[in-house]
Amino acid sequence: MDRPDLSAHTPMMQQYLRLKSDYPDMLLFYRMGDFYELFFEDAERAARLLDITLTKRGQSGGQPIPMAGVPYHAAETYLSRLVRKGIAIAICEQVGDPAKSKGPVERRVVRIVTPGTLTDEALLEDRRENLLCAIATAADGYGLAVLELASGRFSVLEVCDLEALTSELERLKPAEILIAEDASLPEWLHLERGVTRRPTWHFEHDSAVRLLCEQFGTRDLNGFGCADLTRAIGAAGCLLQYVRDTQFAALPHLRALITETRDEALILDAATRRNLEITESLSGRSEQTLLGVLDRTATAMGSRLLRRWLGRPLRARFVAEARHAAITALMDCDRCGDLKKILSGIGDLERILTRIALRSARPRDLSTLRDGLALLPELRAPLLDGDDPLLLDVLAALGDHPEVQDRLARALVTQPPLLIRDGGVLATGYDTELDRLRGLSDSADRFLLDLEARERDSTGLPGLKVGYHRTHGYYIELGRNQADQVPPHYSRRQTLKGVERYVTPELKRFEDEILSSRERALALEKSLYEELLAHLAETLDPLRRSAEAIATLDVLANLAERAGTLNWSRPRLSDDPCIKIEDARHPVVESVLDMPFIANGLDLDPGRRMLIITGPNMGGKSTYMRQSALIVLLAYSGSFIPARTATIGPIDRIFSRIGASDDLAGGRSTFMVEMEETANILHNATAESLVLMDEVGRGTSTFDGLSLAWSCAIELATRIGAYGLFATHYFELTTLPEEYPGIANVHLDAIEHDARILFMHTLRDGPANQSHGLAVAALAGVPAPVIERARSRLRELESGARRHAERDAVQLSLFPLELEPSPQPHPVVRELDALDPDALTPREALAMLYRLKELAAT
Repeated sequence: MDRPDLSAHTPMMQQYLRLKSDYPDMLLFYRMGDFYELFFEDAERAARLLDITLTKRGQSGGQPIPMAGVPYHAAETYLSRLVRKGIAIAICEQVGDPAKSKGPVERRVVRIVTPGTLTDEALLEDRRENLLCAIATAADGYGLAVLELASGRFSVLEVCDLEALTSELERLKPAEILIAEDASLPEWLHLERGVTRRPTWHFEHDSAVRLLCEQFGTRDLNGFGCADLTRAIGAAGCLLQYVRDTQFAALPHLRALITETRDEALILDAATRRNLEITESLSGRSEQTLLGVLDRTATAMGSRLLRRWLGRPLRARFVAEARHAAITALMDCDRCGDLKKILSGIGDLERILTRIALRSARPRDLSTLRDGLALLPELRAPLLDGDDPLLLDVLAALGDHPEVQDRLARALVTQPPLLIRDGGVLATGYDTELDRLRGLSDSADRFLLDLEARERDSTGLPGLKVGYHRTHGYYIELGRNQADQVPPHYSRRQTLKGVERYVTPELKRFEDEILSSRERALALEKSLYEELLAHLAETLDPLRRSAEAIATLDVLANLAERAGTLNWSRPRLSDDPCIKIEDARHPVVESVLDMPFIANGLDLDPGRRMLIITGPNMGGKSTYMRQSALIVLLAYSGSFIPARTATIGPIDRIFSRIGASDDLAGGRSTFMVEMEETANILHNATAESLVLMDEVGRGTSTFDGLSLAWSCAIELATRIGAYGLFATHYFELTTLPEEYPGIANVHLDAIEHDARILFMHTLRDGPANQSHGLAVAALAGVPAPVIERARSRLRELESGARRHAERDAVQLSLFPLELEPSPQPHPVVRELDALDPDALTPREALAMLYRLKELAAT
């Protein structure tokens, strides 16, 4: 395409517009002196996004130039704000020499900052991965490639349908998504921030294979286990090309692909991840979540790894059991506190190594690496006496790296400055020539004092001064009234009000030498620093393995500390189908309660596949269901669990249909969202799935909702045979155990007395005897007259229902009176018959008294 005619613009604007034409969809940060400037539409857009001043300066092409700018030393702050909004930025720097330039100094775009390609520490959240994802679409499914550029973790995955794609994106939460220009994807994906369209040919399989093999230095991709994943390879090729285009650098830290499959991990769909609040609560906060309770890791690397373990629990028992054994070993040796203290002194080596690979590491990155490596022998010491296999693997991967640590210790000052450009990074003794040049500079002050004293003596002028001006250089200064006493070898350099400044041949020689030595010292120091980065880049692989081992040890030590502090126990994973948990607690709810959490068990096996759970709102049904799912997830993540004991058989998926809200943008009502989630469960659940369903059918008429709930429960319990926890207020469902032997009734206990309700939060066998809805409404603050009117209407409805039932019983009886079955004993009698007084706690005895009084009144 021909470039537009720019002849009407000034030379500076011609240069800017040519650069801008190559990056039309990005903000161009154009370096001018101490500022990054933006012009025309970029300036107007940046002024809105960053709340900075928009001005107009001069003219170009006959029009005023809109202009906005940010100081270069504060640029990272503004870049961070932009990338959080999903904006991409092209950084344009001066690369020419102003002294040799005719016209505008040569400038070039040196890097592109996008939401998914961040590596700078100031732009990243230290405890959260910043992921770039590419999606390749095909008729038979989707290919995903995922990269965290800041750590170099590169993985591929294929999924077969949109539900699986949605689930994976909810797990990954990428900062930026790459899709083809002609890709057909759901509208909601297009609305996400950070979606970038790429040419379709970037996803082409053959070119992707060539690109990836070139990157990894291999003949093919068989060694990575992904040679047959055509869609995923296409996505990986597009992703790699995009990173190359934006980084303007080699990517030596990208050395392998990790091939993932959905079936190797517990699958949680998007709704389940939200409902269980694993890493983010429904309100968008991270504190009151499973991760918020668990994460006391000492390093940012460990925190990110823990998030991955919880986000993708592996089904392979040996992985989780190895972690359980390592946690047990750490707890037995009681070294968690020692390990955490040592680990807290180690920085984010994972991301520092990436910046070394990209040649963007700053001096303080290297000092952090130096200090972290120095702690490795101390970190290894607590592990030397153990025999746990996983901890021994960690010990082997840690290594010592004495050569790297020694070189960094010799090269760097103890506390280096932030940037290399100002010098003072490399230590004295590291390089002889650098020390010599610095010596010349350091001796300048002594020389100037000596020169000043000598010149005063030789001229007899006590007011003579020697000074320095950054523009005019070194000078000898005298008052103007002494000008007639100036020696002939003094040459006038500058005239000021009341004083004259001079230079001598000796001072000129000194000036040339000293300024040259400073420039040469800084240039040499920068060159030596680049050499140091190059040397470190050659040792990346063992250093990266060490960083991974540090993160793993941090997570294991953290889980051991949490297990001890929170009184969690080691679960047992079994090949037998079952979920048997004793005295289970909800980890998040327990952490915020001021009183002891009331624990409840769960017992599911092939003969008892589903529990119909009844009880009042606020009684704890949702908490009970969620805690059961979280315990299963924790066990397969490799963590201990908040329960006294647990035996858990094979689990392939966890589904949670608890709560729903409108999707107004998608045109879906609450009931529609609920039914879509239910349909997903019924289509995808298996006999090894754990299914949580709460109040299915509540968004439509009573009869419709009851019928749907009834049918869904039967489907799950019979044809699918999943482990099911089915909470409902439709008491008609409590008759299901009479027809289907795999279903059982349980309820969360509550006592209502004098129109007040006491939630017992205790799980009991059998159905609840009422919903306590009016008592809960009163507790919520519904006005008393409304409650009384509702209570009156409830009595009328119940009375009418009883009359209809009695009339129907008389009309439909098929038996003679003498053959009618004998009357059932009173509920109070049934309760007393089943009661074991010796087994009751005082609290349970009090609750039973209230229950008996309530039953006697009905």
